[in-house]
Amino acid sequence: MLLLNIHHTALAVADLDVALERFREQYGVEPLYREVVESQGVEEAMIPIGGSHVQLLQPLDRDTPVGRFIERNGEGLHHVAFQVADIESALIHLEQQGARLVDTKPRTGGGGHRIAFVHPEAFGGTLIELVEVT
Repeated sequence: MLLLNIHHTALAVADLDVALERFREQYGVEPLYREVVESQGVEEAMIPIGGSHVQLLQPLDRDTPVGRFIERNGEGLHHVAFQVADIESALIHLEQQGARLVDTKPRTGGGGHRIAFVHPEAFGGTLIELVEVT
């Protein structure tokens, strides 16, 4: 498995409008896009930073993974996403290495990319997302 890039770092936020305004004021950046991803229960905004991105995630409901995360931990770092060339091969490799997977098959994420999550137990308590850019 080859990691190509840090695709994005995701921050869970309670209010996407407030978070975007804070990023505009403090860092002078604008999102590439903003979209609702119903299948993941979030509204997201993707902000380009150099060769990577910061993804802001607002839960659509308290009873979603990001909603529960904010209830437990407050706003903050949610996950780190690595870009891979072939997500199926990456998942097979991780399974063979004994990593606990959240997703054994890819699904569609923000921007229409193929994604899969690796459980935080697989690497020091950090949720990892794999992204195959389409």
